Amino acid sequence: MELVCEKYKETMPEDVACCKHPKEYCKFRSACMIQFASGETPGCREKQAAAAAASLVNKDCKSRKIMQSLRFDKGDGLLPAIVQDHQSNEVLMVAYINEEAWQKTLETGKAHYWSRSRNKLWLKGESSNHVQLVKEILVDCDEDTVIYRVEQLGGAACHKGYRSCFFRRVEGDGLVIKDEPVFDPGEVYNK
Repeated sequence: MELVCEKYKETMPEDVACCKHPKEYCKFRSACMIQFASGETPGCREKQAAAAAASLVNKDCKSRKIMQSLRFDKGDGLLPAIVQDHQSNEVLMVAYINEEAWQKTLETGKAHYWSRSRNKLWLKGESSNHVQLVKEILVDCDEDTVIYRVEQLGGAACHKGYRSCFFRRVEGDGLVIKDEPVFDPGEVYNK
């Protein structure tokens, strides 16, 4: 069954319906099936991530064709993943993926990477809860770099508390911080 949002004239399947604007005041709130039925239910984002993952992996084995076409061999098993906000196009971070991280991302709809410093697979946001929901994946012409277009939960991708890892710019012979932090890393990571 499809649910209808009267405000935005959107429809969604009932099993994944979530309000895209839960913090907005909505004069249709009592009539809007999406906002009323599931706008603030626990697990809303998780349902959307699972639905996104299902759309990323086509059930007719296209994922295997994609997997075979990515050139993990060119970077000793690692490929760069550029992470971009799916709405603003802002570059949030650059990380690396191996085949396991790639597969977990396709399976879950949440960005997974390979940590070179810790030498292990990691789910972005596993410590901070600032998870990245993958909306689209782009592959470059050489099949050795990907772009994850994501919804960044928690407002920040950088472990230093900034929205983007690229919070500094070069001025003269030094670096100048150009942004304000979104959160205090000491509070988030030292729980």
